[in-house]
Amino acid sequence: MPKMKTKSSAKKRFKLTGTGKIKRKHAFKSHILTKKSKKRKLALTHATTVDEADENNVKLMLRLK
Repeated sequence: MPKMKTKSSAKKRFKLTGTGKIKRKHAFKSHILTKKSKKRKLALTHATTVDEADENNVKLMLRLK
């Protein structure tokens, strides 16, 4: 039986924290930034965790389950 491969797209986008949560970056911070407020862009800069509803799907993509 061959090894299970990790999804390359997920490998690039998600990181695991020490407590087992999954970190992600915010969307909408790559282009068309002139119409977005400074406050909004600053909020999008900080990383956050993946929502509980999506956590199982991300773990499957990373082959953690």
